[in-house]
Amino acid sequence: MTTTQETTRPPQRLDDVPGWFPVLDQVLFDWFLSRQEASGTRGDLLEVGVYMGKSAIFTGRHLQPGESFTVCDLFEGDAPDDANRAESTKSYGKLTRRIFEENYLAFHDALPRVLQGPSSVVPGEVAPGSCRFVHVDASHLYEHVHGDIRAARDLLLPDGIVVLDDFRSEHTPGVSIATWEAVLNGELHPICISTQKLYGTWGDPGPVQEELIEMVRGRTDCHLSMQEAAGHRIIRLKSKGMRAPEFPPSRYADAPDAPEAPGPTSAPAAPVTPGSAGSAGSVPRRRSRVRRVAVDLLPPVLTRALRRAMR
Repeated sequence: MTTTQETTRPPQRLDDVPGWFPVLDQVLFDWFLSRQEASGTRGDLLEVGVYMGKSAIFTGRHLQPGESFTVCDLFEGDAPDDANRAESTKSYGKLTRRIFEENYLAFHDALPRVLQGPSSVVPGEVAPGSCRFVHVDASHLYEHVHGDIRAARDLLLPDGIVVLDDFRSEHTPGVSIATWEAVLNGELHPICISTQKLYGTWGDPGPVQEELIEMVRGRTDCHLSMQEAAGHRIIRLKSKGMRAPEFPPSRYADAPDAPEAPGPTSAPAAPVTPGSAGSAGSVPRRRSRVRRVAVDLLPPVLTRALRRAMR
């Protein structure tokens, strides 16, 4: 899995942007955001932790007129504590704000609102109850994730959607603890889980779950199972060869090659078979056979006359 840009060539397509955004989650982001738009839900978008911009680029395609999109990341800035500094240096040492902005502008005409700093700055910059969709993918440390989830609850609309990344990865136990703590103690209702993300709401999960189940049952490329845990219905989804939703190429994508201009029209050549009239060398071979027969059977006078006539 690529974690740094190894070339300065601008991204041609979304897959060229380094990062972790599986196809199943692209399908789910697209479905949740499109469902909100189809129902007339309006509200801002927020992503906390953007890395090099892959999921932010995707989310930005769903920005509606009058809405705002805010992203927050440390980038190359100072971390608020030693543990966060060590985490950032180890996993995101090559990330800079310039790289994120260049990647984003390859697909969009304008940048989102960019907050450079720890996720703790978000509550003071984003209005409470203003967001319809919040994606949390910043620090994996329990203290930070706990604060990010609490902020997401305050910033979301009543039926807004929160997406929590890495909630069950083996290297992120702090995210798991903070996530399930919010479910058990903070009234966060899980809607569904993918391989690495939990989708939830502090509103009523029933209607959106029913629509999601109907959508998935209409597909052949997604496995669905359901479990009950601590009074919550949890929908588990797994890709079975899913294809990513259509996403326009970047402004740097190579233009398709122009079709080759047709050459001058000419009649097709007749097929050539050995020994046919059009076969190369057929006439000389026939003349050779005639000449040999004449030499063997005719008187010399006639043979010389025949040779002159054939020449």
